[in-house]
Amino acid sequence: MKTRTSAALAALILFATAMVNALATADDPPARRFDWLSGHWCSEVGDQLREEFWLPVEGDVALGIGRTIKGGQTTEFEFMRIETREGVTSFVAVLEGQAPTPFRLTASGAQWARFENPQHDFPKRIEFRRTPSGLHAEIAGPGKDGKEEVIPFDYRRCVD
Repeated sequence: MKTRTSAALAALILFATAMVNALATADDPPARRFDWLSGHWCSEVGDQLREEFWLPVEGDVALGIGRTIKGGQTTEFEFMRIETREGVTSFVAVLEGQAPTPFRLTASGAQWARFENPQHDFPKRIEFRRTPSGLHAEIAGPGKDGKEEVIPFDYRRCVD
């Protein structure tokens, strides 16, 4: 009886594991891999507030907006999306008054992603990483001295 119960339990575990794996590899849009970005993120330094708001991922595109407010005035804003076209996943930034700039996904993990565009002047690299305290983002590219310049942004969940 004990052997039969153990065999049935093992079969049930194998079946459940197979179902979970099948669901995880089903036709989910690649954008779903970035659901960890979702949320309202804030960073305050002096009188400057930076915000990013990433909508919960639905459909096949992850959508975000960002803005910087200094002294009560919006000094910059951007629209962001992560999408996959023709098998290529990209982060696309649209800054005020500029054409969309794509950055191709070059590396990623469970809660981080790196996007690059070697042809862009600055930045050439954009990274996002969830941390225990929030969201770390950074942009990087050649500085004035020709060496790589990295600009970090450490966000925490905004209190609404």
